[in-house]
Amino acid sequence: MPEADQSLVIKGGRVIDATGERDADVLIAAGEIVEVGPGLKAERELDASGCVVSPGLVDLHVHLREPGGEDAETIETGARAAALGGFTAIVAMPNTEPPHDEPSVVASVLAAGARSLCDVHAAGCITEGRAGTALAPMGELHALGVRIFTDDGACVDRAGVMRRALEYARSLPGAVVAQHAEDSSLADGGHMHEGEWSSRLGIAGRPAIAESAVVARDCLLAEATGARVHFLHLSTAVALDMVRGAKARGLAVTAEAAPHHFTLTDAACASFDPAFKVHPPLRSDADVAAVKQGLADGTIDAIATDHAPHAVETKERPFEEAPPGMLGLETALAVTITELVGPGVLTMAEALALLSWRPAAVAGMTQHGQPVAAGAPANVCVIDPALTWEVDPSRLASKSRNTPYSGRALTGRVRHTVLRGTPVVVDGEPCR
Repeated sequence: MPEADQSLVIKGGRVIDATGERDADVLIAAGEIVEVGPGLKAERELDASGCVVSPGLVDLHVHLREPGGEDAETIETGARAAALGGFTAIVAMPNTEPPHDEPSVVASVLAAGARSLCDVHAAGCITEGRAGTALAPMGELHALGVRIFTDDGACVDRAGVMRRALEYARSLPGAVVAQHAEDSSLADGGHMHEGEWSSRLGIAGRPAIAESAVVARDCLLAEATGARVHFLHLSTAVALDMVRGAKARGLAVTAEAAPHHFTLTDAACASFDPAFKVHPPLRSDADVAAVKQGLADGTIDAIATDHAPHAVETKERPFEEAPPGMLGLETALAVTITELVGPGVLTMAEALALLSWRPAAVAGMTQHGQPVAAGAPANVCVIDPALTWEVDPSRLASKSRNTPYSGRALTGRVRHTVLRGTPVVVDGEPCR
């Protein structure tokens, strides 16, 4: 990679951040933004003509599979995919083998992340082994920098366990408990959304109430404990209405949505292609519309990819036998621009808020999502909002190929990504 101490100017772009929009060059040196304004010069120049310059994107929900699942993804390959997607920070989910339920595992993930093309933050388990019974050593994990605690991939079904976790988290500065809201007693055994299409196809379904029942309970627990609750990958209209109501009551509740839940419906499963199998599942047209509305009205705080790579041979199994999950890091921005910004559901600034500074705030990241201004950390991305490209799984940086957007034409792509003042992606290519 280029030297970190080489002065750099991002030239000729339109800066968009939480403070507004303006045409300006961005001068970077020693890992910080030095000046934002016209006519700036430096030792190295990155062209941003016709592009948007934004704080680096932040993904609250990424499965890097390491340790234990390196055949599907590694921290290195996942971080490279993230950088190509414009992300300067990602949160690695804890459902690895072994899981992130003890300090040594978290420390190893953070050490590997420090050598990668984006900042890798580790989520910690809520319970030991993600088994939903005994609490993990949340205080010890917090001391290593963990701020998000989740058993993602599994719901904390027991209300008493969730209450204890929230009470513990309340004593940890900046901690948030993130719930995979799918009641296992309702969802287990299902492979797609329970509805008209599951009946037609003869595939066992996962009902929407499996999500909304947990969201309702955990909103009440948030109110009772005063702790922060974050709902992962919400997908149903009813659950979103509950979050909307909880926010109106002033509860410390936040939520995220994945790109596939505002772009794809359960009708895609009619192909029996396991690329469209995911948990929570692709939902109805009405649910997709509700997710879009939640993004537009502020109910949803972040777009998070739920990037879930799987080795090719596992996704080639029959639909009911294949594991759930989809890739997302390299397509999230383009899907957002194509499906939300292009049709006018969101402005570009609103989309970038959901992809950058609002998720950074949820996770308490102070080095990412900050306004592009003098003195701020130089974690930025440069986006060509008009570039049209076709998704080719074989050209993705991930070790896996399970994208649901194969062959789809998308608009918008990252041109450059800068991490702590160092270009890690230039003209759409990783620097190592």
